[in-house]
Amino acid sequence: MTEKPAALAIAGLDKAYGQDTYALRDVSLTIEPGSFHAILGPNGAGKSTLINIVAQTVKKSRGRVTVFGVDIDQEPVRAKSLLGVTPQELSLDVFFTVREVLNNHSGYYGVRDNTDWVDALIQRLGLGPHADKPARALSGGMKRRLTIGKALVHKPKLLILDEPTAGVDVELRHSLWNFVRELHAEGTTVILTTHYLEEAEELAEKITILREGVVIADAPTEALLQEFGTRRFDILLQEGKQWNPCPQLEVEVVQEGRVRGRFEAEENRLFFECLSRNADIIADLQVERPRLEEVFLKLTGNTVNSSGASKGEGS
Repeated sequence: MTEKPAALAIAGLDKAYGQDTYALRDVSLTIEPGSFHAILGPNGAGKSTLINIVAQTVKKSRGRVTVFGVDIDQEPVRAKSLLGVTPQELSLDVFFTVREVLNNHSGYYGVRDNTDWVDALIQRLGLGPHADKPARALSGGMKRRLTIGKALVHKPKLLILDEPTAGVDVELRHSLWNFVRELHAEGTTVILTTHYLEEAEELAEKITILREGVVIADAPTEALLQEFGTRRFDILLQEGKQWNPCPQLEVEVVQEGRVRGRFEAEENRLFFECLSRNADIIADLQVERPRLEEVFLKLTGNTVNSSGASKGEGS
């Protein structure tokens, strides 16, 4: 049986500006068909540069890129037809209506009669009440939806979302993700770049992390969480009982009758040994699963604000 080509295969990819400045250095990455993959990193890590090379809006310095086996250098038009990209910056024909924007964009891909699919996109993206309004009259959130519609007019096998929910409200963010989940369930391969780490943790099956243009992690989401994540615990003691301290395990007695602390993945054994020493005095126990935010901090050394977005400049 013939093995299916990767949805996106990148080998030895460099992007250099001048002699010594690299936006990407020796990036190799394979994304399987039908997967949901997140590419993360601090601002300036090279995420958008990588996406723009795949989309053929930025020229690479070295390396090979294929989309479902189609080389972007050898067959650029065919490669473009297999993917849809939503860029960070909103780019719309503001004097055309929503419906005209989608119909016109269909023509760029040689789709002559796309009425049914355009109508379906308008409805699924919640653009129905605005279908005959000029794009310039849309709110920022609706423009973001229309940008996603443009990326999907030709029914691409690979959808690349570059910061798709930047600057949109919580309600819109959830509605967009519900739609993307539907597309993924229908077989579309999805690549996401985002600074909202909770989105990546919830949605992505596999995560690649870039730092200064270099891949520093590439693994299934759960594997990253288990290997690098920190677990927090909250233990309620039986009334009147005293905690038996555990050496080498970071614990904090917050108040009488309650103990909180944290432990790393490699300290699992120590934690359970500590529990066994206190088993007869524990009334209740809660352990939080590791969070992607902490993994990101550990691997990149970056800071994260309260919304989960990494701080920095550039992209």
